[in-house]
Amino acid sequence: MRPMPNQPQAAPAATQPARYLTNDEAAEFLRLSPRTLEKQRVIGGGPRFRKFGRRVMYAVADLESWADARSFEMTSDPQYTKQCAARHSGSR
Repeated sequence: MRPMPNQPQAAPAATQPARYLTNDEAAEFLRLSPRTLEKQRVIGGGPRFRKFGRRVMYAVADLESWADARSFEMTSDPQYTKQCAARHSGSR
């Protein structure tokens, strides 16, 4: 029997396993260049990644927590200015 269109469908009972994204998918998820993630894997400062053989994969949860750690309310936020100062002093 098919469910009625206006009735909500039951949610799956089992919890979904962590979802992993390729470098290109992760870059799209974060709206960054794939090259940016590649550089961050070498110099640091990027999201956590995993290696499965030769494949580099990112867990969605790691991408979200990395992005959440970079949320600020204003540019005068002390954490924002501290992070920007550290980023600029390391690039010179």
